[in-house]
Amino acid sequence: MDRVIRVNARLGTIAATPVSEETRAWGGRQTIAEVLTRETSPLSDPLGRGNALVFAPGWLGGTAVTTSGRLSVGAKSPLTGGIKEANVGGEAGQKLARLGVHALILEDAPDAPAARGLYVGPHGARWIEDLSLAGRTVGETFRVLRERFGETCGILAIGPAGEFRMGAAGVATTDASGTQIRYAARGGLGAVMGAKGVKAIVLDDGGAAADRGADPARLAEAARRYATALINDPKAQGMSKQGTSAIVGTANELGLLPTRNFREGRFEAADALQGARLAELVAERGGRGRTGVPCMTGCVIRCSNVFPDPGGEIAVASLQYETIALLGSNCGVATLDGVAHLNALCNDLGLDTIEMGCVLGVAMEAGLAAFGDVEAAADLLTQTAKGTPLGRILGQGVVFAGRALGVRRIPAVNGQGIPGYDPRAMKGNGVTYVTSPMGADHTAGNAFGTWKAIDPLSGAGQIANSRGLQVRAAILDMAGLCLFARAPFVAEPELLADLVSGRLGRDVSFSDIVTAAAHTLTLERDFNQRAGRSDAFCDVPEFMRFEPLPPHNTVFDIGHDEMMRIWDIEPDRKGF
Repeated sequence: MDRVIRVNARLGTIAATPVSEETRAWGGRQTIAEVLTRETSPLSDPLGRGNALVFAPGWLGGTAVTTSGRLSVGAKSPLTGGIKEANVGGEAGQKLARLGVHALILEDAPDAPAARGLYVGPHGARWIEDLSLAGRTVGETFRVLRERFGETCGILAIGPAGEFRMGAAGVATTDASGTQIRYAARGGLGAVMGAKGVKAIVLDDGGAAADRGADPARLAEAARRYATALINDPKAQGMSKQGTSAIVGTANELGLLPTRNFREGRFEAADALQGARLAELVAERGGRGRTGVPCMTGCVIRCSNVFPDPGGEIAVASLQYETIALLGSNCGVATLDGVAHLNALCNDLGLDTIEMGCVLGVAMEAGLAAFGDVEAAADLLTQTAKGTPLGRILGQGVVFAGRALGVRRIPAVNGQGIPGYDPRAMKGNGVTYVTSPMGADHTAGNAFGTWKAIDPLSGAGQIANSRGLQVRAAILDMAGLCLFARAPFVAEPELLADLVSGRLGRDVSFSDIVTAAAHTLTLERDFNQRAGRSDAFCDVPEFMRFEPLPPHNTVFDIGHDEMMRIWDIEPDRKGF
């Protein structure tokens, strides 16, 4: 990756510049942190001219390394008011990297609303002037652009929610077949893209071959070891049947599954939502449904699915835990078909299912719909695309919606809806939600995977654990690797160093990688402090400190001053 493309959304200019040696060493999430802290005022309006929207592949993007196609998307967030990186699979990350693009940066903002297309190909970038994209859903946008530019192109797009600059809007992309809709969903980055007047970005790599790295032999050898380790890892391979939906049952048993606007931690109908049931329905219905689907070419984990309707046609792809938790149990929805219907609507309208699951839970508590009423929930979602007054309120996210509706119990931390792990029963996640520069985010340092080693109901060990998990998440985001592909690095940390060294063509140790990740977290935290969104003034929702969560009847009781000690903990530079 040898160039940075800058697009001025107001002037319409497009410029490509070579990367410096310093910039070349940045990957994914670090690229976003470095660009924003150096070039964007923390006091800028997230939807204004001063903010920048950055698309950045990881260190290993564009290579044949399995799971390496994750793409980081980042900007100052209209929800958190601080820096935000959202990570997405699909084909866009690999294609951007194979085009030699280290970062694509959208700058400034048009004087009047717009919905333009941008084409990035082997010979440069240009505006798409002759297609009408305004007002189209995500599915329609993908269809129009694939008809024009071919089935193999990568696409990044927003739906009507992004055009309306709604805080719950995400940035969508696809898998290689165009079947799945994947999202850089969190933080309202779709609203930022809409504010830039960019409806879609086409990435046409012309079938470019995988990047062999600056040291091809070292990269290839490390990639073989890595793929073999993943193929031999029972946990990674076990995800091919149920994907992330496999944890619904465990989350319910642990009493942390958000239920009816985070009032309870167990859902009486959880068995109907869990992964085993999903796999059964896929097998029973046949047709176009299937499990064990990769979200990006070459992934050996294959944790995604195509969930079919009763007739075997595609209902949604892919149905995942966070969506099941927030649009399912949190809204009292007791069937996977109901969740899939709401999921598909969010996908097509350009909405984050986590944020909107929180929004719908609050709306139901306010009496706009009954818990469990799928059609009423669907109507509320549809109003966001129509731009009705109520739709505009709901589409701005759970904090805005909750205040407008007069609801006291708003499940959010730092302006962003809480994902599928109630911090009263998974206290390590509460620490992450408060201290992470990303706010309430399921990929920024999720403690769920450590529940057997560290009692999730106890505060003991949670702060140090969160620190390590946040550094780990940053490392994977910088490398462009999937969070589910971490096991080989736990067993052999220097394997990651070999991969990065082979790509960059210089010796990089695991300690160097940890240092870069810790530096990235520091940059993000400093940006947030200068933006007036310091974690020193952030906490879990007040009701979670006083309202016991059934069935364990626990509250979040880790003190705020104690959580702030996380930044005094030195990260482990020897282990992953």
